[in-house]
Amino acid sequence: MSSQISIRLAAPKDLPSINAIYNEYPAQSTTTYDLEPWSARQREAWFVDREAIHPVTVACREDQVVGWGSLGTFRSRPAYRRTVENSVYVHPSFVRQGVGSALMADQIARARQLGLRTIIAAIDSEQAGSLALHTKHGFVEAGRFPNIGRKFDRWLTSIFMQLMLD
Repeated sequence: MSSQISIRLAAPKDLPSINAIYNEYPAQSTTTYDLEPWSARQREAWFVDREAIHPVTVACREDQVVGWGSLGTFRSRPAYRRTVENSVYVHPSFVRQGVGSALMADQIARARQLGLRTIIAAIDSEQAGSLALHTKHGFVEAGRFPNIGRKFDRWLTSIFMQLMLD
C-alpha cells in the first residue's frame, strides 16, 4: 500500500473514474448483473439529482480514485424510504488492500447519520470476497434467490444480506 485511503463524497469530476472502475466488471465478473459497460451518459444520469440519503463516495489514494460506493433506492415505494441498497466497487489493482472495507465502514457511518434503518446488499453467490466483506461489517444473510440472473450462459443465485442500523 502506498498511502492511506481517504473517503469523500463524489463530485461530477469523479464520474469518469467511477465509470472506469465499474466497467472493469460487466464483461468478466458476476460482481454486477449488468452485461454491458455503462456509457458516460448513463453514469451522469445515475449521478444527477441524487437525494442526500443516497450518497456516492469515492476512495482515494494520493488523489487517485481507487474505489467507490453508493447507497441507493432499495424499492421505489415510500414505505421503503429508510432502507437503502449498497454498492461497493474497487479497481482490480487495489482489491484486498482495505479499500472496500474503508468504503463499507464509511457507508455504514453515513447511513446512521442520515437516520436510515437498514442497508441491503444483493450479492452473487460466487462473490466470496463481497460476501466476506459484508459479513465482516455485520451484515447477515436475509434471503437467497436461486437462478434469478443469467450471465455467461449460466443461471446465477443472488444472496441478499442485511445490516440493521439500530
